[in-house]
Amino acid sequence: MRLVTWNVNSLRARLPRVLELLVEHQPDVLCMQETKTEPDAFPHAELREAGYHAVDNSGGRWEGVAIVARDGISLEDPRSGLDGQPVPSEARWIEASVDGTRIVSTYVPNGRMVDSEWYEGKLQFLAAAAKRAADLRAPRLIAGDMNIAPADLDVYDPRAFEGATHVTTKERDALRTIEATGVEDAYRVLHPDDVGYTWWDYRAGNFHRGLGLRIDLALVSPAIAERLTRVGIERNYRRGRRPSDHAPLFVEWDA
Repeated sequence: MRLVTWNVNSLRARLPRVLELLVEHQPDVLCMQETKTEPDAFPHAELREAGYHAVDNSGGRWEGVAIVARDGISLEDPRSGLDGQPVPSEARWIEASVDGTRIVSTYVPNGRMVDSEWYEGKLQFLAAAAKRAADLRAPRLIAGDMNIAPADLDVYDPRAFEGATHVTTKERDALRTIEATGVEDAYRVLHPDDVGYTWWDYRAGNFHRGLGLRIDLALVSPAIAERLTRVGIERNYRRGRRPSDHAPLFVEWDA
C-alpha cells in the first residue's frame, strides 16, 4: 500500500502538481490538506480522468481536506468533522475506510500566537482529535498537516522558535495524547534520528537554505508500523513551478 499525505496549499493552484504526482507515483491513496475549495468546486471530474475518486470536506477559502483513492479501491463509510472541534464550520477532518484500514486526513489549526484565542482553539481541536482517535478501530492511520514539530530534531533552529507556536510543550503534549491512543509517528519508526523537513517558508529562500520544519505526519497503529517498508519526503514537489510550501510525505507498507 502506498499512501501520500500532502498539504497542497490551494488545490486550484496546485492541481497540475497533484495530477503530476498521481501519474508519476501512482499512490493507492492521497490525503490532501488546505485544499481551499468550495464544495461545488472540488475537482472530482479531473481526478476521475486521472483514474482516481475522492471524498472531501471542503470549506472554502482557508481550510479543506480530502482523501483520494485509485479506481478499484473503495472509500467506505466517510465521515467529516470532529465532535468538539472549536469551529464546527471549519473543514479540517475527514476519514474513510480503505481495505479495512481507517484513514484520516486532517489539517490542524496553525494556532498563530501562543496564549491567543487561536492557540487555545488549536489545543481544543487536538483534544477533540485525540478523543476521536481513541474511538477508531485498528488498523488506523492519521495523516496530515499537524502544525506541530514533534521534537527539536524536527526544527532547523529551535532557538528561532522560542515562544512561538508549533514547538510549545502544550502542543507537543497534545500530540502525545493522540499517540497514546495507540499510534506512532511513521517517519520516526524507520528514521529514528534523521533530519527531514516537510515545510519551508516561501520567504527568504528558506527551502534552498534548508530552513524547514517537519510538521506533516502520518501516525500509524502497530499493525501498519510493523509492516512499513518506506517513509520518505518527496522534496522535488517543493521545487518547480508554483510549488506548495509543503512537500508530500510517502508512507508505504506491505498489505
